[in-house]
Amino acid sequence: MTLAGLLQFMRSHRLAVEASVSPSGSPEAAVVGFVVTDRFEIVFDTVDNTRKAQNLRRNPSIALVIGGIASGNERTVQYEGVVDEPGGAELERLKDLYFARFPEGRERLSWPGLIYLRAGPRWIA
Repeated sequence: MTLAGLLQFMRSHRLAVEASVSPSGSPEAAVVGFVVTDRFEIVFDTVDNTRKAQNLRRNPSIALVIGGIASGNERTVQYEGVVDEPGGAELERLKDLYFARFPEGRERLSWPGLIYLRAGPRWIA
């Protein structure tokens, strides 16, 4: 698959399974709504007291699986990366991208502790 095809496949999905590492070293997984930038960065929102947010602040290593749920099209992308919490103008740019895909995300802006996390790719297959 070409890079353009990979990006198109990733963007054809709205949900991914995200995995992070707990304080005890155990894996913990959750479903997240995400967008992907032209640089293959994955952006999603969460609340800062969730297990995923706490895990990723402690250990920024993340894995995600995208795809695989459509009958007859069980292809997936496995993604490993490192998470950060963008701020300032960069955060506003990423939120605009996120809201273009998830307009209802604007309704969550008033939630206490809402944060946006960005994963930068280390490995994609």
